[in-house]
Amino acid sequence: MKRLVLIAPLMLVISCAGYRLGGTRPLALAQVKTIAVPMFANATLHPRAETLATSAVADAIVRDGTYRVTSRDHADAVLEGTLREINYQSIRGTRFDSARSEELANTAIIDWTLRDAKDPTKVFASGSSSGTSQLFVDSNLQTARNNALPEAVERAGEALVSRLANGF
Repeated sequence: MKRLVLIAPLMLVISCAGYRLGGTRPLALAQVKTIAVPMFANATLHPRAETLATSAVADAIVRDGTYRVTSRDHADAVLEGTLREINYQSIRGTRFDSARSEELANTAIIDWTLRDAKDPTKVFASGSSSGTSQLFVDSNLQTARNNALPEAVERAGEALVSRLANGF
C-alpha cells in the first residue's frame, strides 16, 4: 500500500513529461519574440479600412500573448499586410422579394507577410486570412456595412494570429 502511495504521484508527473501549455511557437518562428505591425495597405474602396485591419491584428497579437508588439527598431519580425477584399453576400432575402436582401454576410480578407526585421528579404511566413460577420439590412445600408466591418476584420486578425502562434 505504501508503495502505491509513492508510485501514484510519480506516475502522474511522468505521464505529463514533455507537454507544455501556451507559449509554444511554430518551429520556423521559434526565434521571433517581438513583432512590429506597421500600417497595412488598403486595396479596397472602403475608406480608412486599413486602420481597422492594422488595429485588429495588433490587438489580436496582444490578446494572444505569444508575441509582443513593438516598434520596428526593436522587433525581431515585421508583419506587413494588405486588406485585399471586403465582400458582401446575401444570406436571406425579404419574404416577398428574394432579390432584396434582408441579411448579409460581410467577409474581410487580409493578405500578410511576416519578414525578418534585420533582413527583409527573409520571409518567415505568409498567407491570407479571412473573417466574416453578419448584418441586417436596414434603411441605411452604408451605416449597417460600416458597423459590421470591424467585427469581420477582427475575426480575420484572429485567424492571422492563430496561424502565427499555432502554425495553423
